[in-house]
Amino acid sequence: MTRWWTTDETHDPARTSWVASAQGHADFPIQNLPYGVFSPAGCQPRIGVAIGDMILDLAACADEGLVAQDAALSHPTLNALMALPADTRRTLRRAISALLSDPAMQAAVEPHLHAARDCTMHLPARIGDYSDFYVGIHHANNIGRQFRPDNPLLPNYKYVPIGYHGRASSIRPSGEALVRPCGQRKAPDANIPVYGPTARLDYELELGVWIGPGNDLGTPIAIHDAADHIAGFCLLNDWSARDFQAWEYQPLGPFLAKNFHSTISPWIITAEALAPFRIAQPARPGDDPEPLPYLADADDQAHGALGLSLSVYLTSAAMRAEGMAPMRLSHGPASNMYWTVQQIVTHHASNGCNLMPGDLLGTGTISAPLREGFGSLMELSAGGREPLSLPTGETRAFLADGDEVTLRAVARADGFMPIGFGECRAQILPARE
Repeated sequence: MTRWWTTDETHDPARTSWVASAQGHADFPIQNLPYGVFSPAGCQPRIGVAIGDMILDLAACADEGLVAQDAALSHPTLNALMALPADTRRTLRRAISALLSDPAMQAAVEPHLHAARDCTMHLPARIGDYSDFYVGIHHANNIGRQFRPDNPLLPNYKYVPIGYHGRASSIRPSGEALVRPCGQRKAPDANIPVYGPTARLDYELELGVWIGPGNDLGTPIAIHDAADHIAGFCLLNDWSARDFQAWEYQPLGPFLAKNFHSTISPWIITAEALAPFRIAQPARPGDDPEPLPYLADADDQAHGALGLSLSVYLTSAAMRAEGMAPMRLSHGPASNMYWTVQQIVTHHASNGCNLMPGDLLGTGTISAPLREGFGSLMELSAGGREPLSLPTGETRAFLADGDEVTLRAVARADGFMPIGFGECRAQILPARE
């Protein structure tokens, strides 16, 4: 089997497409070719591929024999396609790349292109389960210091990829508005809690990991096989109500503070597209423990991290009214993860838990050591004590109604064309009490 970091002609930076908008596109040049589920106006959802400012109807191409007909392409979700072996998916990717790069194919393929601006994007898969991890060590340290200044990391952090089971039903695609949640919160100086809208709404900058082929119940996934179970990646904003979280998280962890809405970018950036951008996992400090044997693999340490730059942007309602550009809140590398995505997949299945095609894993908030790379307002505002100033003169300790948060990611490597993830965006609506 071809290893997950192997490149081929589809990654060639000299390859161009006859789709004009693909040339130099910030997110979707021909070297990317992410999968999504879209619907043109008045049509049912179907599987598509992003190319420049256009979407290729992959199901229609299969119907006409332009790519090999596979039952997986006829579904209105990507679950069946994600379940295919990695080598089969790689073969399909090469066929799509050939269609979109060969001028001789333009006449046959062009009728199946749709302008992305005229289409609706949907969740790319039927998400059976969602688990969220906590692998951003700088975020864990930054948050931990606010509650435990002398001991920010709990003793298990450097041994166990910490995670919890989230709520799949409230995951939504980019662009769908978020309603401010209501719940219980208790101020430190109050005798009893109160119920009402969160006053400390926050975003979290995360990557989403899409599971491809699953595993049978009771059968763990070995670390050297874990990459074969990953279909692709997206951006994930795991919105959080910090005041609910502080009151409810003991003894069982996150619940209503996390499950009211999670936003994802709708395009699945395939594991194959990211082959050129696999980098070495940053070395652990010398006094940190080595991973236990079931999480240790030389190939994973050499190629298991991702060469991505992550950014967060904010606009307030007042900023949009004045035509102001979004304000960048933070920027940093995805390599600020203590555990690789292969390690979190292996750990998730290590007790025999059965992962399924289309399951989604979150990395947890990815932050940097310095403030310019912090991945949440809880960190940027020091728990609300140091509000940020916006260009309008407004301040933000936490998010206000009308605010819009956008996450973006770009993969870069010397000698290869950069590719992006598209945007992960949502605006905040007032609570429905």
